[in-house]
Amino acid sequence: MVTRWAPLIALVLTACAAAPAREVAPTGIVSLNPCTDAILAEVADPQQILGLSSYSSDPAASSMDVAVAQRFRSVSGAVEEVAALRPALVIGSTFTPPATRSAFARMGLRFAAFGAASTVEESKAQVREIAALAGHPERGIALNAQIDAALAQAAPPPGPFVPAIVWQSGGMVPGQGTLIADLMARTGFANASALRGLNQADLLPLEQMLAAPPRVIFTAGNPLANEDRMLAHPALRALTGTLRVPLDPALLWCGGPSIPRTVARLAQVRRDVSRRPGLDPGPLAPRREAGLMRPAVPAFAGTTK
Repeated sequence: MVTRWAPLIALVLTACAAAPAREVAPTGIVSLNPCTDAILAEVADPQQILGLSSYSSDPAASSMDVAVAQRFRSVSGAVEEVAALRPALVIGSTFTPPATRSAFARMGLRFAAFGAASTVEESKAQVREIAALAGHPERGIALNAQIDAALAQAAPPPGPFVPAIVWQSGGMVPGQGTLIADLMARTGFANASALRGLNQADLLPLEQMLAAPPRVIFTAGNPLANEDRMLAHPALRALTGTLRVPLDPALLWCGGPSIPRTVARLAQVRRDVSRRPGLDPGPLAPRREAGLMRPAVPAFAGTTK
């Protein structure tokens, strides 16, 4: 009997040996950062996700659908809490404390750190890497295709860039080298805070906003918070040549799946500006640099610090 089946057994064993090795996806992943939470939820199987950061279950801090985030365990990031879940992979931030990383290493937990993406391309690279870590690179490709399609849909018409400022909680503004600045440029806006010489997280006082207002003010704060009362100050109503529109702060925190929603909002406002004849697009003349439209610096540009 053995002799009779010997050729078949040999054939099966040869076929198995010749099969290319395939990387096995982690059986359990914990994410400790709201930005990686949002990407992981898009590219991993639900059963792979052992936990997401507690930020994603908080409507005031989440960059993803809170209802989706609440389907998963919420974790604070404490070493003991993460270790109890026995993950094959922990995804966190470059700001994760060295002591926490060392503890994960001593426990044999694989840790992958991601920083804050400052450009669309950096964000897409993170999507690809997280999808590959989850064992589903094709889902990262699909998500990036959605991002590309949204950017193409939101591309501005030919013409000058519109000076705009994103005014965040407490008067904070994003400078150049931030993801929102990249998205503004891709949708036809000039980041007026960067043109004034302001950097990321610098403050723009109300008086300086009133003295040289841009064509658009995106207010990204909580209108009920005391520190954000300035964003809706009555004096702003006198700016008849300025359009003031709310921007969900959650659109500023992360890239990945947030990008299509962010550029759709920016493009909507850009169209509103073009339909309002009272809003002159301003002195910015477009020019091409490395294939992208970049605004020339207007006469009022300069530091306000």
